Amino acid sequence: MRKTESGGKLYRGIVDAIMADVADGIYPVGTRLPAERDLTERFGVSRPTVREAMIALEMQGIVEARKGSGVFVLATGAVDASRELDIGAFEITEARRLLEGEVAAVAATEIDTAQLAELRSLLAQMEQSDVSAAEDADRRFHIAIAEATGNAVIIAAVTDFWDMRFRSPLAREVLVKAGSLGTESRMAEHGRILAALEVRSPVDARNAMRDHLSRVIDHLLDVTETEAVERARAEATQRRHALARRAV
Repeated sequence: MRKTESGGKLYRGIVDAIMADVADGIYPVGTRLPAERDLTERFGVSRPTVREAMIALEMQGIVEARKGSGVFVLATGAVDASRELDIGAFEITEARRLLEGEVAAVAATEIDTAQLAELRSLLAQMEQSDVSAAEDADRRFHIAIAEATGNAVIIAAVTDFWDMRFRSPLAREVLVKAGSLGTESRMAEHGRILAALEVRSPVDARNAMRDHLSRVIDHLLDVTETEAVERARAEATQRRHALARRAV
């Protein structure tokens, strides 16, 4: 039985192992891959990590997720190295949950009245119907909390988390879909973060931030079950058609 490498990103280890199994004929073209639960047990990883791997494979046109049926092998070719998968949405969000909870706790003891006023303004801007403007306000809200710590390294780290969302095709495919879910709950969660900062409670700020990002992970799980890879599937289909035309 193949195992993931100990180094590197966990989901990439799964991608490599599945690709090797496909190449070895363990999973021929047209066959269904093992169920998600079986893969989590085989590789000793979480559901989000397996989801990340399946999305990565689908983006490369190796597999196709069929609603209600499972994930099926479409091709045996090597992953296109020119398409850097980079970092996945689950990885980014889990890292944010671990770090930004502590960032909020520190900010609660350091934040000043002007910074609180800025957060209130950004929270109001997040209610806009313009999705792009609302997302920008969301980004600035989290970075403003980091700025309240006064720590340049923390500010850079939180800023980079948000930049990764746009640099990584793998993350973008899922986060764009998940962002359309739970707008009202997202506003309420940000409101709780702000309320904890206003009373300068590190414990409440930490918990509110972690609860918010845990909810984001839940939405990522929900959306990957039904529609997160639709765009990736269409893109993979277009690439296959383009290759077929070149071969004629």
